[in-house]
Amino acid sequence: MVPVVFEALAKIVFMFLVIMSFVPLLIWAERKGSAFIQDRTGPNRAAILGLRLAGLVHPIADVLKLVFKEDVVPAQRHRVLYAFAPWLVMTVAMSTYAVIPFGDHLRLGGREYQLVVADLEVGLLYVLAVSSLATYGVALGGWASNSKYTFLGALRSAASMISYEITMGLALMGLFLVFGTFRLTELVHQQGDLIWGWLPRWGIVVQPVGFLLFIAAVYAETNRTPFDMTERDSEIVAGYHTEYSSLKFALFFMAEYAHMVIGAALIAALYFGGYQIPWLRRELIEDQAGLLLTGLLAAGALLHGWLASLYFRRARREKGWYRDAREREPGVLGAVALVIGLALLGSLLLRPWSLGAAGASVLATLLQTGFFIAKIACFAWLFIWVRWTVPSFRYDQVMRLGWQILLPVGLVNLVVTALWLAAAHRP
Repeated sequence: MVPVVFEALAKIVFMFLVIMSFVPLLIWAERKGSAFIQDRTGPNRAAILGLRLAGLVHPIADVLKLVFKEDVVPAQRHRVLYAFAPWLVMTVAMSTYAVIPFGDHLRLGGREYQLVVADLEVGLLYVLAVSSLATYGVALGGWASNSKYTFLGALRSAASMISYEITMGLALMGLFLVFGTFRLTELVHQQGDLIWGWLPRWGIVVQPVGFLLFIAAVYAETNRTPFDMTERDSEIVAGYHTEYSSLKFALFFMAEYAHMVIGAALIAALYFGGYQIPWLRRELIEDQAGLLLTGLLAAGALLHGWLASLYFRRARREKGWYRDAREREPGVLGAVALVIGLALLGSLLLRPWSLGAAGASVLATLLQTGFFIAKIACFAWLFIWVRWTVPSFRYDQVMRLGWQILLPVGLVNLVVTALWLAAAHRP
């Protein structure tokens, strides 16, 4: 019993660390990405010991500011629900990830550990059930604040989430018909197969219309532009969290980015193979583990050597420009990159090409997990890209899109998928 508890705790901690590591990075990427799209510099002033790290220090400053900021609350609020709402939204955001596999398995000490917190038979239904609870957090936050702007934002959010959850359910039903399972681990495992011997059997290949429906529903569920009618500044100030400040606002703010990470993870797991690496099955990785590890270490050493040379060249070029701590940053970063590159180069002395079976299994797990995290990063960036390039929809346009376009398309897609499968399996 005790080993099972420790195994579950280790998976939960890993899941929590991955999500919470993405949150500050996405906040930074949102600011710098929007600046790049709008031809601006973006945040670059906050520094620690002269190191600005291209604005990466700003999320740290934001956390400190929100933690120590005065907690201003409305006088006529509902005390219990007002304080409970941000915690509910954040808890729902973290709980949804429980059924998403972040790898195949990890073999250590003669035991095999499945890399998923809860391998439920009804994994897809769990995703729909838990994600729908976020509506309650938003509705409670808007209502308990006792403000017409927050209440209007809560009503908009509830309408949007309910409308697009139906579309999301129809998209997931199409996947269920194709793969024949609600269990996400099995669904991701089947996406490792190839169609016609060369085309990955990913969800986007077998359900392209379902993918478009699902990604639109995820954008609406996370209240991101162009579906940001719940917190549109020009109409209802900040929407349902207008009356929140300090740590409570930080929870709503972090929950939005946590929902982005979960949404990106679901898109990757359901439609882009999850941890599966196309044309590189786990068995092949384990067979060629020594060669792959040697190549990765050599490539990493060359990459960091190249980065070090760029930083050192920048340090020479900018010498005497600022006459303050900013001049030290390129040299420090170049030294760090050089040390990492030398460490990777020195690791070749350990003869990684002679990696054993146990090491090959661990390497395969690390590569799959890393590939899955890279997919999450790509789709998280897509959230940011869309927000800063697509204009917002009006409330009536959001409702019309959900009920008059996406819902009929989802029904037609489900019927066509069922008929196609019935014809394909008819004797």
